[in-house]
Amino acid sequence: MALEPEQAHYLGNVMRQAVGDFVCLFNGLHGEWRCRIEILRKDRGIVVPERQTRQQVADAPLTLVFAPLKRDTTNLVIEKATELGVTRIQPVFTERSNTLRLNLDRFSAIAREASEQCERLSVPEICPAMPLYTLLEAWNPVEKLHAAIERSGAHSPAPSSNGTALLVGPEGGFSPTELDVMRRTPFVEAVGLGPRILRAETACIVGLALLQAAKWDNRGAAAAIS
Repeated sequence: MALEPEQAHYLGNVMRQAVGDFVCLFNGLHGEWRCRIEILRKDRGIVVPERQTRQQVADAPLTLVFAPLKRDTTNLVIEKATELGVTRIQPVFTERSNTLRLNLDRFSAIAREASEQCERLSVPEICPAMPLYTLLEAWNPVEKLHAAIERSGAHSPAPSSNGTALLVGPEGGFSPTELDVMRRTPFVEAVGLGPRILRAETACIVGLALLQAAKWDNRGAAAAIS
């Protein structure tokens, strides 16, 4: 199995691996494999799979819809969303968005590196950005879209059997027009993230953590009953 040039560079120059060493690899389809490095040069490498160490398990669908922020902050959101199990990341442009130019290739690289770091066996899909209103028109109404709205007094987000999605707006929140449209959209449900006004990147992390915590609580209850 041939490595990409950047992978060979990373193994040799960053991780200080050498021919004969073993690494664990995944492709998002066939689980994790223990592989022996057969060739490793500056810009190329070959590894030989020896045995499977973990089987592939399908991730529960979890979408993060968020308004992109400043570059470093958006990168942080991509990284933490990956660590928190998001399967699809959908950037949206809102009336108060202050970032319109996005590097989706960079987002994909950040997500891949985050998956490797947290030993996840899949990488979330990075979707092309679109305006919020376009997203609402194209959304599958069977899937609830949990919109994090400050001062709404709403309950915390909870996972749904039809797929779970969290919507977080930009710094400064959604505009009054956007809030009015979402209130009139049946599949959009306002949710609260606690008593404090959170920064947008914090709201993404907190909302996803609450969804994952609720999912694990439900698993624990099911296990206790059975």
